[in-house]
Amino acid sequence: MLLPDLNTVVEIIINAAKQELNPRFTHSEREYKSDGSIVTEADRAVQQVIETALKQQWPEILFVGEEMSEAEQIALLSTKDQAVWCLDPVDGTSNFAAGIPFCAVSLSLLKDGDVLMGVVYDPMRDECFTAIKGEGSWLNGERLGKRMPEPPLAKGIGMIDLKRLPRELAIRIIDEKPFSSQRNVGAVALEWCWIAAGRCHVYLHGRQRIWDYGAASLVLHEAGGHSITLEGEPVLSVSLEPRSAVAALNKELFDEWVAWLGDCH
Repeated sequence: MLLPDLNTVVEIIINAAKQELNPRFTHSEREYKSDGSIVTEADRAVQQVIETALKQQWPEILFVGEEMSEAEQIALLSTKDQAVWCLDPVDGTSNFAAGIPFCAVSLSLLKDGDVLMGVVYDPMRDECFTAIKGEGSWLNGERLGKRMPEPPLAKGIGMIDLKRLPRELAIRIIDEKPFSSQRNVGAVALEWCWIAAGRCHVYLHGRQRIWDYGAASLVLHEAGGHSITLEGEPVLSVSLEPRSAVAALNKELFDEWVAWLGDCH
């Protein structure tokens, strides 16, 4: 298919964030969904603005957003032979609601079980990560994947979400400390993108949805990165199935990390 113009997509996302997200930071009422996750007025407002703009520009492309009903999401993600936008209007909503400045707007373009385009915008740092399948990924227009060699696992920084891991694995990570330092920013899209930018070195998350990782996983892969689930499968699944994720930018480091995790079984 002929891809939408990336610059136009980026403009839509940044304008929506500046119009609806930034002004509500620390001033947005929170509610709780049936699964216990948080939703705010900003989530709904950003989704509505972006959905409207995308449908005006590309009416032939379907749209699915995190704040839709599960039935709608399943139907749209199951559509064959048609492209679909997949939006997380505020990735890191709990951070946003608490006034912690780590969140992002994440949008991917899906077709035939693949991600063709991804945009992750961090409104707090005005950083926009973009990727087109087969063409590369960028941070504010600067190509990603050209950093110095990554350190070995023992010297690296692990971006690790312990909360959603199997108990035995989480305990082993705490006890054995396979890396030198550990981070978790609470926004899946930013975590993938920060691995792509070389800010952290290995990644592990036990449970994330397609709108969380779709765009950012393309950013990492187009920067030369690698990923797999804890079960040894490709992370990408264009469905509502939650996926675990193991990742790194450097192949040698990725292999070392996967080998360490493999010893856990």
